[in-house]
Amino acid sequence: MKIQWSLIMTLVFALITAVFAVINVDPVQVNLLFGSVSLPLILLILGSTLLGGIIVGSFGIYRGYRLQREVKSLQAKLVHIQDATGYVLPEPEKHERKRKKAADNDATVQQGDDEAVAGENDAMAGSVEEDR
Repeated sequence: MKIQWSLIMTLVFALITAVFAVINVDPVQVNLLFGSVSLPLILLILGSTLLGGIIVGSFGIYRGYRLQREVKSLQAKLVHIQDATGYVLPEPEKHERKRKKAADNDATVQQGDDEAVAGENDAMAGSVEEDR
């Protein structure tokens, strides 16, 4: 879901940038360290946006690479610790059973709450009839 929202926001940003760039087509003077250049503003806007996207993407790729290395390192440490201590991780099926049991308990609690509300409504109806 997070990836979908990121994609939607990226497309919205790209659309806004494209509209903004198309509106601004006049040539502008860009001063560089070694001289100056006259460029259409649309190229400057689109080039800056593209360069910014490349920089952000590069940081994202680097971060993903670094996290993968950390995961591999931690998995290797886990295997080493398991070998040294003889500890074995519980099977995933047990966790699924616990989740299912917790979900069943939540359903039972909800059903109990519904019955309690119904009982309160019956008691209120009884007290109204006694008042008559």
